[in-house]
Amino acid sequence: MRRIEDYALIGDLHTGAMVSVTGSVDWLCLPRFDSAACFAAMLGDESAGRWRIAPRGAERCTRRRYRGDTLILETEWDGPDGEVRVTDFMPVRDHAADLVRIVEGVSGEVPMEMDLALRFDYGHVVPWVTATDGGAHAVAGPDAVLVTSDVPMRGQDLRTVADFTIRAGERVSVVLTWFPSHERQPVPADPDEALRQTESFWTRWSAQSTAYGPHRDAIQRSLITLKALTYEPTGGIVAAPTTSLPEQPQGPRNWDYRFCWLRDATLALQSLITAGYIDEAKAWRDWLLRAVAGNPAQLRIMYGLDGRRRLPEETLDWLPGFDGATPVRIGNAASDQLQLDVWGELLDGLALTRGTIGAGDDAWAVQRALLQHLGEIWDQPDNGLWEMRGPRRHFTHSKVMCWVAVDRMVKSARQDKLSGSVRTWERLRARIRRDILEHGYNASMNSFVQCYGSKQLDASLLLIPRVGFLPPDDRRVLGTIEAIQRDLTEDGLVLRYRPEKSDDGLPGTEGVFLACSFWLVDALIGAGRRDEAEELFTRLLALQNDVGLLSEEWDVRGARQLGNMPQAFSHFALVRAGYHFLAGGTSTTEDRIPVDTSKKPDGAGGGR
Repeated sequence: MRRIEDYALIGDLHTGAMVSVTGSVDWLCLPRFDSAACFAAMLGDESAGRWRIAPRGAERCTRRRYRGDTLILETEWDGPDGEVRVTDFMPVRDHAADLVRIVEGVSGEVPMEMDLALRFDYGHVVPWVTATDGGAHAVAGPDAVLVTSDVPMRGQDLRTVADFTIRAGERVSVVLTWFPSHERQPVPADPDEALRQTESFWTRWSAQSTAYGPHRDAIQRSLITLKALTYEPTGGIVAAPTTSLPEQPQGPRNWDYRFCWLRDATLALQSLITAGYIDEAKAWRDWLLRAVAGNPAQLRIMYGLDGRRRLPEETLDWLPGFDGATPVRIGNAASDQLQLDVWGELLDGLALTRGTIGAGDDAWAVQRALLQHLGEIWDQPDNGLWEMRGPRRHFTHSKVMCWVAVDRMVKSARQDKLSGSVRTWERLRARIRRDILEHGYNASMNSFVQCYGSKQLDASLLLIPRVGFLPPDDRRVLGTIEAIQRDLTEDGLVLRYRPEKSDDGLPGTEGVFLACSFWLVDALIGAGRRDEAEELFTRLLALQNDVGLLSEEWDVRGARQLGNMPQAFSHFALVRAGYHFLAGGTSTTEDRIPVDTSKKPDGAGGGR
């Protein structure tokens, strides 16, 4: 049985490919993260499209790794005939989208086989393929692909295949280049030069990082992954490069995450700014301002890579799903939900940029318009942070984030002498705070609750000290931490909520949520329980796959990753918790995490 953690990511800052431990590229959308896939075997079988290069008859590789602090994947097999290495990467996009695969003989003589099955439109369309000098050309509707190879290829059963032997010291390269079918064929990447440039790009980018210390490699791999999830033309950061990887084995909770969520705003900005990636933080800030521009009443919880708002959800019934988990979805109906917390995430993030990297032109006018609308709707029920498809409720976390939105506006106006109805805002802030403390806290439980009138818990309550609503050592915060550890964990790892008790409008169950478990790390540090936090953090790092990637969730019973991967929400949470250990304590989202970068050793680096 395949596992989600069998996959590694390569990408070119426009899209990403998922490469399995068998040497097969099983997922690739071209030309963008949110385009239709030309390889979709990840959500079915090889008939949905894949590109495999491996020793003849071999299955799982012997080992694999990223080359240093880069996104270049090296996969190796040891066998009776010798050792071989396949190096996979996508050069940072210039004029065309290239995927380069280089086969190197390390020892002996190894018989190799290549099987390339292009299937456009998520495995639905078989292209017309013709042979060319040194390769093949495939076309179907708007899509065209040029494959150039050092070894002879042939057509077989609607696939392009090759058989060759690699000897010690030999190198064979194959390059796949996508382009619009109505345009002239581009010049494919030169494999060796592209490898040199790609390694140089990622090594120079990683050298900017402020990360150091015992968790440096995990933090840096997360930062590299987050950079890889960035759509460079706009600065938007996708939640994941995949769709419909299940949150329950063979279950129905399968969603398309190839979009940009406003909930990631502050977490992304604080992580990038603290890590020293100011250009990326500015690009994300600018994406946010463009995406939300317009009528504040039409604010969405998520947007497309370019800021588009319509993300209609549909199912692809011809795909059987990852190990039978159906339906396979594209688009996301949750984009139409009311989630009040996004106003807080957005205004919190823009307040953070104002005090660190600058807020951007016209940002204050946008912020004022957003707050004016929030003042009219904050007391309405909503769908909550977790995009529940059941009835709307007064979620405590949503109200806390409404408080955050007003709080940040009051502070920005006073500190930076900006125009606004500050006294009115202060009264609204106080009113929301009273409402939360009266209805969102249960004294008999000594804990905050998921929603008003409920006795259910929710992992989002761990964020109360992070956003500065209460101090991390407040007795109500400490009581909430203890309640969540007691009643909302499995094997010490945190659930978002208990689906069977929360009426989220969905069938099935889900695993423990990795980002929420990192939130517990933060909360424990803030509560002065550093040893316990360190132990939990170490456990969470052990859930990374062999190349340092995390999905959205973890199956405690099956000991396997669940949900789309790699998951930005998980990696941002890892980065933030890792930096809190460097800082020696927690901080709120109002500023960068105060890390003493003078302690970073010269030339610190290495990577996995």
